[in-house]
Amino acid sequence: MCCTESPNIYTGNVMLGIMSGHSGQSPVPVESNGITPFQQMVASCSGALLTSLFVTPLDVVKIRLQAQKSPLFKGKCFVYCNGLMDHICVCTNGNSKAWYKAPGHFNSTLDAFIKIVRREGVKSLWSGLPPTLVMAVPATVIYFTCYDQLCAALKVRMGSHADEAPLLAGALARVGSVTVISPLELIRTKLQAQRQSYRELSEVIRSAVQAEGWQSLWRGWGPTLLRDVPFSAMYWYNYEKGKAWLCEHYHTREPTFAITFLSGAVSGSIASIVTLPFDVVKTRRQVEIVELQEMNLSSRASSSTLTVMSRIVAENGIGGLFAGFLPRLIKVAPACAIMISSYEFGKAFFRKHNQERLLVPQQTSNT
Repeated sequence: MCCTESPNIYTGNVMLGIMSGHSGQSPVPVESNGITPFQQMVASCSGALLTSLFVTPLDVVKIRLQAQKSPLFKGKCFVYCNGLMDHICVCTNGNSKAWYKAPGHFNSTLDAFIKIVRREGVKSLWSGLPPTLVMAVPATVIYFTCYDQLCAALKVRMGSHADEAPLLAGALARVGSVTVISPLELIRTKLQAQRQSYRELSEVIRSAVQAEGWQSLWRGWGPTLLRDVPFSAMYWYNYEKGKAWLCEHYHTREPTFAITFLSGAVSGSIASIVTLPFDVVKTRRQVEIVELQEMNLSSRASSSTLTVMSRIVAENGIGGLFAGFLPRLIKVAPACAIMISSYEFGKAFFRKHNQERLLVPQQTSNT
C-alpha cells in the first residue's frame, strides 16, 4: 500500500523488474509501490465517484428534513456537504430550490427516502451531484496522488522515523490540494450567491480581481487549512497504523477490503471529532461571507477566524464549537471508509495488472 507496502509485494516487484530485464523486454514504468502515478489518479478518481454516489442521497434527504423543521428564508444560506466537499446554497425566495424544497411532510429519514423517490424519481436523490463532480473529483485526485508520492519519498528519507511519514505527507498533500482548489471554491460560492451561470464565469473572476485583487481568490484559504490539514495528518497516520495493526491481528500480509474499510471509518471518525471546532468556524465564516454578498456588501467586512470562534464561545460556550457532532460523524465515517477502500482496491487492481504484464514476457521466453 502507499506507505506500508508488504515485503512480499515489494520483493515481487523487484524480481519482476529483473526478470523482464533479462527477457529483453522493456519493463512497465511503475513506481516502488507497483503502480504508476496515472494509475493512482484513476484509482482516486473512481473512489471519489463512488463516495459521491453513495453519500449524496444521504445529504439530500438530510437537507429536506432540515428544511421542513426550520424554513429557510430569503438571503439566508446553508451548507450542503456530500462527504467530499462543502457547498454553500443560498435561498432566493424561501425554499425555492427544487432539490431541497420538500412538498408534503416527512416523518423520518426512511419516510423521506420513500416519498422523494415516489414523487420525484430516483434521480432526485443525486440532484446535488454535478457541482461536486466538477470540483471534488479533481481535488481528490490531486490530494490522494500527492499523498502517495510524498509518503513513498518521505519514508525513504526519514529512516528510523518512517512511521511518521503518513503524518507529514498527509499534511503537505492537503496544503497543496487546498491551495489549488481554493480559488475555484470561492468562485463557485460567488456564482451561487449571485445566481449566475457558469457561462458568466469570466465576468465573476474579473469583477472579483478588480474589486479586491488576485489575493481575494484565496480568501478563506487560512480557515480551510486550519480544518483540513490537521484532519488529513491525523487521518493518514491513524489509518496506516490501524491498517498495519489489523493486518497483524488477522495474520495477513495484504490488507483486505474489510480492513481498509474499517481503518478508514475509524481514522476518519477520530479526525472529524478532533477538528470539529475548526469545521464549525469555517462554516460560520462561509455563511457570513455569502450573506454579505447577498446584501451587496464586500466580503472584506466578514469576521476573522478568531473573532468568529470567540463569538461562538461567548454565545454558546465551548460546546458551541462542537455543534453538529453527530451529523458530521455519521457523514464523515462512511465517506472516508468508502473513499479509502475503493482507492486501495483500485491500486491493488492496477498492481496485479502490472505484475501480470511483467510475467508474460518471462513465461514466453521460457517456452
